[in-house]
Amino acid sequence: MRKQSGKVGFVVGGGLVLSAALAGAAENEAADAGQGEAVASVTVTATRRSASLQSVPLAVSVVDGERLERSNRTSIDTVVQEVPSATFRQQGGNKDSTLFVRGIGTISTSPGVEPTVSTVVDGVVYARPGQATIDLLEIDRIEVLRGPQGTLFGKNASSGVLNIVSRAASEQPGGFVDASYYQGNEKRVRAGIAGALQPGVLRGAVTAVLSDYDGNVTNVQGGGKVNGYERRGIRGRLDFTPNADLDIALIADYLKSDSSPTQTAYRQSSAAFAQALLPVVASGENRQVNADLANAVADINKGISAQLEWRRDGYTFTSITALRDWDNTQRTTTSPIGNSADVARVTSAYPATRDIGTVDFRQVSQELRVASPREQAIEYVAGAFYLHGRDRETYRRIVTTGVTTTATDSGRADYGIDSDSYALFGEATINVAPAWRLLAGARWTRDELAYDHARTSTRTVAFPGVQPGTQSAGDTSETGYSGRLGVQHDLAPNATAFATYSRGYKGPAYNVFFNMLPRDTLALAPETSNSFEAGIKGSAFERRLTVNVALFHTEYANYQANFYDTVAGAVVTRLVNAGDVSTRGAEIDVSARPSNRVTLSAALAYTDARIDQFNCPPAAAASCNLNGKTLPFAPHFKSFVRAAYALPLANGWNADFSADYSYQTRTQYDLFQSPDAIQPAYGIVNAAIELSSSAGGWKVALVGKNLADKSYATNLVTATGYVTRVVPRDDRRYFGITARKEF
Repeated sequence: MRKQSGKVGFVVGGGLVLSAALAGAAENEAADAGQGEAVASVTVTATRRSASLQSVPLAVSVVDGERLERSNRTSIDTVVQEVPSATFRQQGGNKDSTLFVRGIGTISTSPGVEPTVSTVVDGVVYARPGQATIDLLEIDRIEVLRGPQGTLFGKNASSGVLNIVSRAASEQPGGFVDASYYQGNEKRVRAGIAGALQPGVLRGAVTAVLSDYDGNVTNVQGGGKVNGYERRGIRGRLDFTPNADLDIALIADYLKSDSSPTQTAYRQSSAAFAQALLPVVASGENRQVNADLANAVADINKGISAQLEWRRDGYTFTSITALRDWDNTQRTTTSPIGNSADVARVTSAYPATRDIGTVDFRQVSQELRVASPREQAIEYVAGAFYLHGRDRETYRRIVTTGVTTTATDSGRADYGIDSDSYALFGEATINVAPAWRLLAGARWTRDELAYDHARTSTRTVAFPGVQPGTQSAGDTSETGYSGRLGVQHDLAPNATAFATYSRGYKGPAYNVFFNMLPRDTLALAPETSNSFEAGIKGSAFERRLTVNVALFHTEYANYQANFYDTVAGAVVTRLVNAGDVSTRGAEIDVSARPSNRVTLSAALAYTDARIDQFNCPPAAAASCNLNGKTLPFAPHFKSFVRAAYALPLANGWNADFSADYSYQTRTQYDLFQSPDAIQPAYGIVNAAIELSSSAGGWKVALVGKNLADKSYATNLVTATGYVTRVVPRDDRRYFGITARKEF
């Protein structure tokens, strides 16, 4: 154990003592617990069948959809503030965003690599991480399954799963309209209608959203705002129940998003760069850029799925068929000062680089499952899965250099990936005794992957950011196995303990990108993992208190990671089998209802994610002395605390007061441990006051974000001579008001 072992021991020991006390309290049911109500029971589908959160032998965080809406957390990057085990990497547009769980995630824009954390929406796997940057519409809950989930959720779940579950259509007719306005001219309007089209047989629901935000970064050229967005979306659902044994759900969604993601100058070590940046000055709280061509990202996410569930003699047969499209266009200025050809300060040292990239991705998937009857000696879930993905991309780079005169050169690459994945899987729970269960599961996966790539250039030799023309193609196939073994024991009627071993597998990959070179044409080997996890879940005082504790240790071999290198004078990322990494730690989740007016919740994660053995690629330009270093986007401690108080008022009105606090320790954002890419520890305080009337169907809330006015970075990107910062929405204190009318 490393030097942090004392902290781990404290967390683990405290958690075990507390959980043991809960088990005893559950048996004795303390009579003087007060007049509070029980903590609400939460149903999850983490085991591919509905079960109580407190009963599943998995570490799972659950976030309520209604609470997210009320807190202005309407996208994945804001949801992770409530999940200490998760972090989110923002850089550029949706294509460059990545989710991390327990410090593990894959940073790559290549279409030939899978995410390490799988996103599943209503049973449909999203194959590309950029698809997960969606607006959250009509969400019932979000389940974050922590640790490898390859047995039941597939090969791109080697670090965890983000399982998003939407609300089913209501039988009762009704609708709603809600609107919100926040400082900074952020607006959001939603409207929905639902009800029975044929009572008892057919129900439908449609929800639409319009939202936009000017941004919180000022472009000094013109004085306008950037780093904002505009979204237009609609989601429809039909739930068909022709008889008591059959349910059919048809879901369709469409979201168009336009944004202007921007990075600001954070630090600089070059006098020439500082002069070129003027009048903008690099600093930790800089919220200005100097760009005559602002970044622009256009995104269209759409899909349709059909889920059939048929029950027969206690068995449940499930079929999920889905088709999804993702179209993405990114226009980004990658020069340090954000200028183009008509700006006199463009020089050979600071060229203006304009990138234009498009993504056209389509996936088709089919999953078949059978779940055995419950309360049998052996209960199981088994199934088959198939996913086909086709990606076509173009990327053009225009580079302008000069001192007294300017010169423009360009390159263009056309490339893509075709992938097919087949799987058979199953997991069983063997009830060996009333209080003892054994767990066993396995998954067989077959991957077939092919790529093609062609680049043209205006020059036959490399120039800043562009390599000469080239053309290549290749294909590979692999067979992999994953699985899970474990034991679960009920310590008391309201307390259970479990221990599991999981084998993870993430398929082969190709590093296909604009500046792809002959050295990138070889396929990366699959990534595998071995994970050990133990946990205790308990409740006490008539379920007015629940505590869940999890300990984990996971080792990854052939870890697929981005290695920063220099190509044609520009820093690029090369996807490599980086070697061996590991993550270990402890997690505690607590919920309490000391009275029927007070609700408390807290979550704490300690994560030690490190590089064990880094394999330096041949002829690498960057240093590889990384053994023992911390993985990026993995703070050692991260926590979230929330308190809510409900106060009944006259005439059927209620007042709800809530506040939350999220905190994380210093975070390294650079794999190569740059001291300039470290975000110091920080905490964010939010609060809200809501008035509601159940009789009138009204809800009005005042929301305050980042009340302590703490500036921070969600990513720090290093380059030669300077560092840029990704500015989050709540980088400054702001307030807003929301109103909702139900009818």
